[in-house]
Amino acid sequence: MRVFNTSLRFAVLGFALCLQSLMAQAEDLLVVSSGGFAQAFIELSDPYLKSNPDVRIDFQRGPSMGDTANAIPKRLERGERVDVVIMVGSSLDELMDQGKLLKGSKVVLARSLIGVAVKAGAPKPDISTKEALIKTLLAAKSIAYSDSASGEYLSRELFPRLGIANELKDKARKIPAVPVGEIVASGKAEIGFQQYSELLPIEGIDIVGKISPDVQKETLFSAAIVANSSHIEAAKKLLSYLGSSAVQPIVRKTGLDSIDGR
Repeated sequence: MRVFNTSLRFAVLGFALCLQSLMAQAEDLLVVSSGGFAQAFIELSDPYLKSNPDVRIDFQRGPSMGDTANAIPKRLERGERVDVVIMVGSSLDELMDQGKLLKGSKVVLARSLIGVAVKAGAPKPDISTKEALIKTLLAAKSIAYSDSASGEYLSRELFPRLGIANELKDKARKIPAVPVGEIVASGKAEIGFQQYSELLPIEGIDIVGKISPDVQKETLFSAAIVANSSHIEAAKKLLSYLGSSAVQPIVRKTGLDSIDGR
């Protein structure tokens, strides 16, 4: 019986060491994405993980800019361990220039346009032209916009260019860290503006559409590897997949446009 117990202990120890070795070989990637590409990443990651069982992904969301604690620049500034970031290209370029991202690792993933939403069942306003948008904005009782790229464009560029910034200052507000669609769905804002892909998954709203080309601003979403990542080769493989032609149908399904126009 003593020999049996000793053999059993050695077998259990061998299995534990084998399991520990396999776990050590697995690549654990922490990916942080801003909201515009988040749904696309969620849908793309499942088939990727099935084809790459040696990889595990911890996926988290964080804005491309802003002062909230989970904003990607703030997280990297604090030295948080992150392997891959997916965010607005201009903000990504700033982090690259600061040396926080691996030089040459940037991959452009998708094009994104600004959309408009109202509470489900509410009348859909006219946003088909610049003139129609001006009338809609002036008539709205309350307006919500994001604290990221689309909101920065609206508040800093578009509203002043339309000549209505003063008229909107008391009824248009920036929404930090919460999807604009949720604010609209709750009735806290009559009309909301955000990247179309960020509005699409939200329940309780009706999407009016994308603002017209004469006032629209395209945003590019890109990915890059964090400079101090311990899983650079695994991260490169993931980025190659995310930027490949094969995944473009899924990217488009989530409300984004392909880089190559397909």
